[in-house]
Amino acid sequence: MPATAIAPLLATAGIGWLYYRRIRRQFGRQPYRPRRTMLRIVLLSLVACGLLAIGLLAPRLGPALAIGAIAGAMLGWLALRHTRVAIVAGMREYVPNPWIGGLIALLLVARLAWRWVHFGHFDAAMQSGAQLSPLTCGLLAALVAHYLVSGIGLMRRMRALLPD
Repeated sequence: MPATAIAPLLATAGIGWLYYRRIRRQFGRQPYRPRRTMLRIVLLSLVACGLLAIGLLAPRLGPALAIGAIAGAMLGWLALRHTRVAIVAGMREYVPNPWIGGLIALLLVARLAWRWVHFGHFDAAMQSGAQLSPLTCGLLAALVAHYLVSGIGLMRRMRALLPD
């Protein structure tokens, strides 16, 4: 099998592995890692800026991105309210709400899989004239907003746990 045929399979497997790890972190007690949380917030802020730029450059995607971001922020706030934080054995830990974040991530994966099946990989989609889908962009905006709101809220709640 030539390397050009293996590359898309490896890329798909890598993305699948990243999603598996992300969804796995939605379940059970998690140690709080402030540096990782801050890095995630910074990276997601950059992605949010990119989505904002896409919304400005492609006005037909703007409403979907705005609705997705608002829905994701509200779901992030709801998930944060159902997240339990505690100090266990001297370590800050939290138990996230598994259903809200996992549901958004699975919706995005299902949407991407649907587009993959109907349009093939990226090169074939661009040759056939497929464009960015408002639904896919809205789901991506919801996912980014959810993780931004829950990450910032988690950071604030963990700081409140520290003794003065």
